[in-house]
Amino acid sequence: MNVRHALITAANPQQRTLPLQILIDRDGVARSALEIILREAAGAGIDKFCVVVCPGDEAAYAEACGDLIGQTEFAVQAEPRGYGDALLHGKDFIGEDAFLHLVGDHIHLSDASASCARQLLDVAAAEKTPVSAVQPTRESQLTSFGAVGGKLVGGDLPLYEVDTVLEKPTPTVAEAELLVPGMRAGFYLCFFGLHVLDAQIFEILEREKQAHPDQSLGLSSALRKLADHRRYLALNIAGRRYDIGASYGLLTAQLALSLGGKDRDEVMTHIIELLGQPAK
Repeated sequence: MNVRHALITAANPQQRTLPLQILIDRDGVARSALEIILREAAGAGIDKFCVVVCPGDEAAYAEACGDLIGQTEFAVQAEPRGYGDALLHGKDFIGEDAFLHLVGDHIHLSDASASCARQLLDVAAAEKTPVSAVQPTRESQLTSFGAVGGKLVGGDLPLYEVDTVLEKPTPTVAEAELLVPGMRAGFYLCFFGLHVLDAQIFEILEREKQAHPDQSLGLSSALRKLADHRRYLALNIAGRRYDIGASYGLLTAQLALSLGGKDRDEVMTHIIELLGQPAK
């Protein structure tokens, strides 16, 4: 898979301002969350971007793209018809090519020399099949993420062949249906906010939309159908995801960026000073 396009979904009406928030990146530069996401993809070799937004948000998002605006287009999801429907709005931009998909409310920080996006793209290129990034996640957080079940493929990478995908399952359902041999008790493989997909996902989403025109269109059910029809993989990424839409999510993401960057010592000093202050 030679992936040159990225599709970023940012049209959730309840979270439409999150990608516009300003964070200080690891180089000490103030950037919008959206620009940090775009730069993650650009650093992995992506050179064309499409961001799916709510009506009227194009100008604000264009400004938030920074110096990548010249490589970025926008698609408008006129009505909030679900995550899968938002993805469908990027179909014309993607065409028949494979693409990198990122969500607009997650910041990714790699624990390896390669970025999170680069790790995923390398696996997709080697395996020539769709692959999603996952991360072992405590069962208490299951209701915030889609999750997968499957078997370890083997080899040098923590790579799984997916057989089941569930959207925000309860721990009881996950225990019964999301079997992953070798996973620690109380942990499940949950989505990381990064996927490499191809045009088949649009075909599946369109069939689901036609079958259930009055329902919100999700992505997890489409990914489950993808796994039913072809080889679909999940990579346990060497990195961490930060959901900036969660409680204290922006704060946590900012701390992670700061402690992983050039100003770590200065930030640590401020944190220690704050911890030393009495609670009020």
